[in-house]
Amino acid sequence: MNPTEVCVVFMGSPAFAEPSLRALASAGYRIAGVVTQPDRPAGRGGRARASEVKTAALELGLVVLQPERMRDERTQERLRALAPDVVVVAAYGKILPQAVLDIPSKGSLNVHASLLPRWRGASPIDAAILAGDEETGVTIMELVMKMDAGPIVAQARTPILPDDTTGSLEPRLARMGAQLLVESLPGWLGGSLQPIPQDESRVTVCSLIRKENGHLRAAMSAIEAERAVRAYNPWPGACVLYRGERLGVWRASVRSGSLSPGAVVVIDRKPAVAFRDGLLVLDEVQRPGSKRLRGEDFLNGERGALESTVGLA
Repeated sequence: MNPTEVCVVFMGSPAFAEPSLRALASAGYRIAGVVTQPDRPAGRGGRARASEVKTAALELGLVVLQPERMRDERTQERLRALAPDVVVVAAYGKILPQAVLDIPSKGSLNVHASLLPRWRGASPIDAAILAGDEETGVTIMELVMKMDAGPIVAQARTPILPDDTTGSLEPRLARMGAQLLVESLPGWLGGSLQPIPQDESRVTVCSLIRKENGHLRAAMSAIEAERAVRAYNPWPGACVLYRGERLGVWRASVRSGSLSPGAVVVIDRKPAVAFRDGLLVLDEVQRPGSKRLRGEDFLNGERGALESTVGLA
């Protein structure tokens, strides 16, 4: 099937979704409309900010829809009027009702940032790092009403490197997802690529990350704390309480040691925090309202008066 003969409605919002939209446009698909989240207040000034997908869509000269509710009948009528053959979803941010899933004549596909059925849910990249997974990837799946449970059309894998953060892994997966989407879409549309049901016995689920998740916990092992530092970079950022203030931890490494959780010592001229079964060396930190500092520079700034403990959740 010639891409120019296929009518697509794309749904997505954050930066993860942008490469998929651009890949569809570059491949020649007829994109009848782009559905994205309404502009939201952001930053210190609270000014309304467009999603990355909206910005890209306007650059590409595409029609943009920003409904507040997908269950609204007028929204659904607008989508029906576009007469899509397929709806492609990538991190849109809202659950689609069955009435919307029934609109495209050939069905709906989703670009998901994990190797389903592992890590269904809202934060699959963070979850893979937190769990210590050695690899992750992207999945193209058919959309069904149950969250991330649709049959798998295609998958691609990538290792999780020792220094990978969510910030480094997400754009890599976004590019992989975009490439896999345009590679698999013709076969799926033509019927030569048959979706495979997910193995329900292997399902793992992750929840939405909240700001408070970044506060490192006393119950963590040092290895778990180091994973949290990487998983919560760039958002919400890992932290401990130091002198009653939030001290952001952006890079860290693990050393052996046995002290009470929260105790602070100096290792390699950097502060190190004790956890359940080891020490977390703070390689890069940040005070509120200040720039990021190497652990050595932070220690020098304490002028020999380093606190003996930090606050853990």
